[in-house]
Amino acid sequence: MTTSVTVTDRAARRIGEILKGDPGAMLRVSVEGGGCSGFQYKFDVERTKAEDDIVLSQDAATVLIDPISLQYMAGSQIDFVDDLIGASFKISNPNATASCGCGTSFTL
Repeated sequence: MTTSVTVTDRAARRIGEILKGDPGAMLRVSVEGGGCSGFQYKFDVERTKAEDDIVLSQDAATVLIDPISLQYMAGSQIDFVDDLIGASFKISNPNATASCGCGTSFTL
């Protein structure tokens, strides 16, 4: 399976900054049931990857996505935004039909 999830340069830089103090660490992005819109994104730092994980590597950033989450995230872009509301990772998901104001939950 190929992935069509991309990571922006801003997100890769921020992920690299987060992970640089922990050699071998990777950022796992997954989709879980819940959130105010039905599904929510979850971000975790991990040191091990599963055999079937999709691995996105860019500069010092390594992102893991499991195959089930990838189905919900196909075509998405992971970005990092720093605005008046605060700094956070933002996922632009073309499959989402609605999302909530917090930016971490969505509906398909």
